[in-house]
Amino acid sequence: MDTHPSVDSSCDGCDFKSIEPGSNHRYEILLKVFILVTCVKIILIPTYHSTDFEVHRNWLAITHSLPVNEWYTNDKSQWTLDYPPFFAWFEYILSQFAKYADSNMLRVDNLNYASYNTKLFQRATVMLTDLFYLYGIKEVGDQFCESDQSFTVLAILSVCNIGLIVIDHIHFQYNGFLLGILLLSIAKIVRSSKEKQILAGVLWFSILLNLKHIYLYVAPAYGVWLLKNYCLKDGHFLYRFTKLAIIAMFVLCLSFGPFCSQLPQVLSRLFPFKRGLVHSYWAANVWAIYACIDKVLTVILKKFGVLSNVKVASMTGGLVQEDSFIVLPTPTPVVTFLITILLLIPIMWSQFFNSKFSSDPKKFIKCVVLCGLTSFMFGWHVHEKAILTAIIPLCVLAAIDKDDARAFLLLSSAGHTALFPLLYPNELTPLKLILWFTYLNATLLLFKNRYGSILVNIYEIIYIAVLPVITVYETVLHQLIFKDKLPFLPLALTSTYCALGISYIYLTSYYEFVCSHFKETNTSSYKKIEKLDSINESKVD
Repeated sequence: MDTHPSVDSSCDGCDFKSIEPGSNHRYEILLKVFILVTCVKIILIPTYHSTDFEVHRNWLAITHSLPVNEWYTNDKSQWTLDYPPFFAWFEYILSQFAKYADSNMLRVDNLNYASYNTKLFQRATVMLTDLFYLYGIKEVGDQFCESDQSFTVLAILSVCNIGLIVIDHIHFQYNGFLLGILLLSIAKIVRSSKEKQILAGVLWFSILLNLKHIYLYVAPAYGVWLLKNYCLKDGHFLYRFTKLAIIAMFVLCLSFGPFCSQLPQVLSRLFPFKRGLVHSYWAANVWAIYACIDKVLTVILKKFGVLSNVKVASMTGGLVQEDSFIVLPTPTPVVTFLITILLLIPIMWSQFFNSKFSSDPKKFIKCVVLCGLTSFMFGWHVHEKAILTAIIPLCVLAAIDKDDARAFLLLSSAGHTALFPLLYPNELTPLKLILWFTYLNATLLLFKNRYGSILVNIYEIIYIAVLPVITVYETVLHQLIFKDKLPFLPLALTSTYCALGISYIYLTSYYEFVCSHFKETNTSSYKKIEKLDSINESKVD
């Protein structure tokens, strides 16, 4: 197996025992952590679940009870099938086992059905498919972690990630399964000396895109890496590009082939542009800050009589709908798409043209993280859960690099807090705080042991310290102070405050990644000029 000693050399002054990648010792660590966290997940089985639980139960019923040509046309429930076809087949496979748990859950007209056996079955499927996540962590850890210590950090940060616990095992989704495939594709695609591994990575990523299209966010990073390190390598561009195209097209045809006669209908489900700029509550991105500014300006202008007969609560109803800003211009899907593309171009440029970046697997993961963050920050109708697309790959870098560990600490603290309003029952507040403080303290201890410092400065410490206060206000204090008034304020406050922290990490990481390319280019040019001057001076002498 190829390894890259350079990726774990950033911890200057750290003295730790190096373990051969693939050793049984590190797998024992990973398995023990996984079993421990699984026990916690089992305890959480009876807890609150969101409407996503009914969404996936309905998809089980649709794929089991209806013919294939009705999967994307059935609308008896408002929770219509809106994931790519491979995920529909994934639900179909699960439904073959669901009938033994409770056949009533597979009736299309049995809306909002949630028997005990149904809950137990659906929760169990999430835990079982987390084995894909475990395998992805194992593969990416073998590729990037050169020591037992760094692998342990990766195992704890990723397996114990409270964002996944909140979203998958309380709220209810299958993100761990999907992120495991993402990590697996990363681990294989960076093995530049093994063509079969690269092609396997492309296959896994193609499958991932056809399971959940949100991973289009990070597709540009894959495209640039493959172009530079595979297609343009050794002068076989056309031959190698054709191989990649065949894999991608094969998976795409296999996925959408059974639905080719109703392709427009399927695509309308996958890309619902009429749902509006923001989701049911604001994801912690630029548009949350933008919407907050619009609300403040609206209230001020209305108070001074500049605006009249204006619905101040517009875009704060917590509903999935099209709406408009009152003072600021309302972005369209095209505008958000163009902003995202324009911001991705410098990232791709740096990854492709910087000789130190283009072949460095660590920089590839950083590129994946930045692509995910850029799309999260500026995309149309972004779901709050999409922050995990950046947080989970960043676990790998946090285990091997001090600067990335700092970024992870801040991003995970803000990103996880932004997910807590999804668990809206007030009785879950202690659970949210316990999860948050436990994960934060574990992260701090891991980094202190790994890097010998707390990594963050005083201003960043203050920002993190306010995050649990925001959660307490959202769930307890607001009701005590305002009763039933301003119902959306706690959600808006949470999203906006978390968005400020995520924006801070995004801007600093973006600047470091993009500007380092131009700094190196200028430094190289300056050194060449100095060398020429030195040669000319010697000739004169």
